[in-house]
Amino acid sequence: MSRPIIAILRGLQPTEAAEIGHALIEAGIDRIEVPLNSPDPLDSISILVEKFGDQALIGAGTVLTSQQVNDVARVGGKLVVSPNCDPEVIHRTVELGMQSWPGVYSPTEAFTALKAGATGLKLFPGVMAGPSGLVALRPVLPAGSLIFAVGGAGPENFAEWIKAGADGFGIGSALFKPGLSVQEVADRARQIVSAYDTAAR
Repeated sequence: MSRPIIAILRGLQPTEAAEIGHALIEAGIDRIEVPLNSPDPLDSISILVEKFGDQALIGAGTVLTSQQVNDVARVGGKLVVSPNCDPEVIHRTVELGMQSWPGVYSPTEAFTALKAGATGLKLFPGVMAGPSGLVALRPVLPAGSLIFAVGGAGPENFAEWIKAGADGFGIGSALFKPGLSVQEVADRARQIVSAYDTAAR
């Protein structure tokens, strides 16, 4: 069963990509982004696509330029996540048939992103907006707009965010940090999936 959770693997090394990817998918997380400010991120994305491209949605985070979108597409990535709302990046992502999840914080950014063709919206930083910010934003957005809370959303408050209207989440350091063993990441992934399943009931 797929959950609306994007694993953010900032700092992932290509040498650990396959094992970490396997651990996440086994736990029930099948959306994976490698931020482009990680070591050799395109190598890691390429490895994940080769191993798990038929089982998971793989791509990049911290995508800031159209050229970076091209680079991600070249290695087979199908997911583009950004911390900001840049219509050029969104347009290029959509042109290449990839999912576009730009970062938004205000109604202006949200509508700009949707107009440009974004697949969904990354409410970021979630810790600043809070569930109350999402409650205020949600009614003005077009019905069916997807919003994932990122930064400040996790197992301890999934239920609060879902009640506020969050469709899903991006999880970073609560799931993966450089130096964690594969087993530690697997354990964290299982706990996060369990917490999500409980909150989503």
